[in-house]
Amino acid sequence: MLLLAVFSLATACGGGETTAAPAEEATAQAVVLWGAEGGFVTATTNTLRPPRVVVYSDGQVIADAVKTFRLTEAEVGETVASMEKFLNGQPPTAAPKPDAPMVTDVPDTVLGVRAKDGRMHEVRVPALDQIADFYPKELTEAKKLMDGLATRAASEGTDYTAARVRVVAENAPGVEGEAKPWPAGVQEPSGSVDPVWKTDLDGAASAAVVKAVPQGGATGPKGGGPGQSLFKTGSGAVFVVSWRYLLPDE
Repeated sequence: MLLLAVFSLATACGGGETTAAPAEEATAQAVVLWGAEGGFVTATTNTLRPPRVVVYSDGQVIADAVKTFRLTEAEVGETVASMEKFLNGQPPTAAPKPDAPMVTDVPDTVLGVRAKDGRMHEVRVPALDQIADFYPKELTEAKKLMDGLATRAASEGTDYTAARVRVVAENAPGVEGEAKPWPAGVQEPSGSVDPVWKTDLDGAASAAVVKAVPQGGATGPKGGGPGQSLFKTGSGAVFVVSWRYLLPDE
């Protein structure tokens, strides 16, 4: 990881002396991403859904906010260069060939790379998985590269955890099952929950949610996705509560 050193010039009797201030660790930036947006999914899924793959400048790769592994500095450079080549000249939203079949209710694929000006260049590709042959081959190559990183995360990655979590509560008045008491020390939903209530937590509140709601959905590679359980607030309202770990830049 890059280290930034700030130097100050101090003068002393008989001449000048240069001293270095304590080095500060720079925050890693997302430099490549692959995600999904939209589609016929629940409000909870849409709110909680993490990127499929994010590559950070320090080499960390996080897949589905579930698995993580590290690339070498050379691998990061190669990945960024490849994505720059694949996405160069692509519009913000790609359009398939005119004779492509119509596909609805599926998520758009989002492919991104941090450009040399520091901004994330993102391209949205509707129904890429379903009609890949009707798009420029560069977009399918970019998706293939990201698929490879997801496969590596599933096979050689370790469990991803973080100190912060995102919690989503969805009204569940007719859902069957025993509702547990709302986790102690965690803020309860307030106001209108339409369609979901969302909050990001850290510290003791984050730990309480992780302990109370088992993780084990199937959104990520080999499962381990968002936890989900029924909970009842102090006022008697029942919610389906889901959570996932937040990414470093969220």
